[in-house]
Amino acid sequence: MDLFEYQARDLFAKHDVPVLAGEVIDTPEAAREVTERLGGRAVVKAQVKTGGRGKAGGVKLASDPDDAVEKARAILGMDIKGHTVHKVMLAQTADIAEEYYVSFLLDRTNRTFLAMASVEGGVDIEEVAATKPEALAKIPVDAIDGVGIEKAREIVAAANFPAEVAEQVAEALVKLWDVFIKEDALLVEVNPLVKTGEGRIIALDGKVSLDANAEFRQPDHAALEDKAAADPLEAAAKAKGLNYVKLDGEVGIIGNGAGLVMSTLDVVAYAGESRGGVKPANFLDIGGGASAEVMANGLEIILGDPAVKSVFVNVFGGITACDAVANGIVQALELLSSRGETVDKPLVVRLDGNNAELGRKILSDADHPLVEQVDTMDGAAARAAELAAK
Repeated sequence: MDLFEYQARDLFAKHDVPVLAGEVIDTPEAAREVTERLGGRAVVKAQVKTGGRGKAGGVKLASDPDDAVEKARAILGMDIKGHTVHKVMLAQTADIAEEYYVSFLLDRTNRTFLAMASVEGGVDIEEVAATKPEALAKIPVDAIDGVGIEKAREIVAAANFPAEVAEQVAEALVKLWDVFIKEDALLVEVNPLVKTGEGRIIALDGKVSLDANAEFRQPDHAALEDKAAADPLEAAAKAKGLNYVKLDGEVGIIGNGAGLVMSTLDVVAYAGESRGGVKPANFLDIGGGASAEVMANGLEIILGDPAVKSVFVNVFGGITACDAVANGIVQALELLSSRGETVDKPLVVRLDGNNAELGRKILSDADHPLVEQVDTMDGAAARAAELAAK
């Protein structure tokens, strides 16, 4: 789950990372009172989950409360890389002398954590990373040892921070590591981490991504979710406990096991290339529990997507045998019908593995007009893409 900047700032403050005062608003008029509380001047910053806000005109300096109202009015409703601005944060102004960059992230490739730091932070950090990779220090962080003050000093030294701010930056890194670990984050990034004219180190902007798999440990994180921006199908699937991701396509996908579902997405996309560019419409892994209720819930979500033209159910029987899956499909269609749900899109089913023959017989005996069986994965993908193209 990606956070807005104001949410990241609040997490930073919770863990004593040095930040400036700031408040979030969603109406222009509210900017006047907030700016007065911040000392009469403020930075008005668009709250969207994408980079490049400054270059897009989403960050403006307001010289007084009336100017803050006008700046907020100009930014609210703005489109920044496809993201509409519904909120702005008004932050206390700072006398910026230098801009740096620091971050902690999960390094999946090397199966460890990674610290990155540069004394060339700011809006062009991506260009710095691409054209001057030596200017961006990358230091592996052991998951057991973490980042204490000595490790933080190692990171500071690797990035060549000026001596006069080195200890302050190291102390900030230790606190940012607390955010990373204690909040179960996948990414904690500060750009810029600034040195003020007075020589103070402050996290002026923050980007945080939280690990959704750690929700059971972090009940407070539910309040950080941007429910208004959530895809309604993904929200409905989450409420039903389904592992579902909406994609931009026409073939609904149901499979058991993440690996099989990912492979199914690939074969459907390949088959769809020769049929007008048909693509998978979703990722849906029902795992090992293909009960009638689970199957019905999955079909209900997929059939509720108006973009879906056909459904491909691809199951390899293992712990859950294919006959149980087949019974789940038959009962799911009956259950949806009893709920008053309209089921009018063709289902292509491929069963293989444990009790596959029995599963196929159950579907054949049921003789549902919308269900079609295909023996091979490639053949079923081709048929589902063909039906969607029609």
